[in-house]
Amino acid sequence: MADNSTSLRLWRQIPFFKREEAAVSDRIKDERRLGWVFWAAFSYIMALILLTISTNFLPYKDPAFQDYGFINSGLSAKYWFGGDALGRDIFSRVIHGAGISFSVAFTSPFIGMAIGLLMGMSAGYFRGRVDTVVSIIVDSILAFPNIVLAIAVLFFAGPTLPNLILVIAFYTIPQFTRIARANTLLYAQREFVMAARAQGASHLRILIRELLPNVIIPLAAFSLLVMSFTIILEGTLSFLGVGIPPPTPTWGRMISEGVEELVENAWIAFVPSIFMFLTILSLNLMGDRLRQFTDVKASNA
Repeated sequence: MADNSTSLRLWRQIPFFKREEAAVSDRIKDERRLGWVFWAAFSYIMALILLTISTNFLPYKDPAFQDYGFINSGLSAKYWFGGDALGRDIFSRVIHGAGISFSVAFTSPFIGMAIGLLMGMSAGYFRGRVDTVVSIIVDSILAFPNIVLAIAVLFFAGPTLPNLILVIAFYTIPQFTRIARANTLLYAQREFVMAARAQGASHLRILIRELLPNVIIPLAAFSLLVMSFTIILEGTLSFLGVGIPPPTPTWGRMISEGVEELVENAWIAFVPSIFMFLTILSLNLMGDRLRQFTDVKASNA
């Protein structure tokens, strides 16, 4: 045994093996870091959130105020992003519009995640008829056109922010349900679950104490990707004129209003479009990185 350990130490002194061990160590450290792309996206989202919060106590211009002397105006000291076709401050409207987008993005996914978590874990744990019923519900939601149902609900129930949040949350349920079901199936046959069953633990205790901590992690990482979907859907509904009604500014409605001036004053539609693009891109980058960071298989690939 001594000769073997001595030989191993001698082999490790060879430069080739030292470089190999260093490369493996560096790769493991890199996999444990979120990376500069994640932090750049995170910084943008946090900066936009702080700007949105600051509208409550900083003297931003009224997003509904019409200054007819600055109709279709360009960038200036008074209007940083110019004025739109009605002379309203585009910068103020973009920041206030971000509040609507974040209200939907930070509320709808978690309502859908709570429902999807319950349905997915029940289907993956009990299987059989429960799995069949959950699959039928999920397939039914996916089969119906989301825009059509959203328009119908908002038309009859009213285009208010709570109704908009609930409609969008309804369409996030299938995604969370499928991920929760898949992860429950993955962990339901693990040793720690089998041991809990052997000790006489109830189904509820196994679901909450043993499975939930393992299932909730990938769902939380995936929620960032769903946030970008909710912003897109909210913007689409506002663009079609069935979202939050004016004078409340939303990115989708600003883009819709800017389309009429697209030939001569393209920046009116371009400014909210670039903010929406950067926000969706940042959420996707953060969500994708967190998914890789929390997925053992993906991080080792």
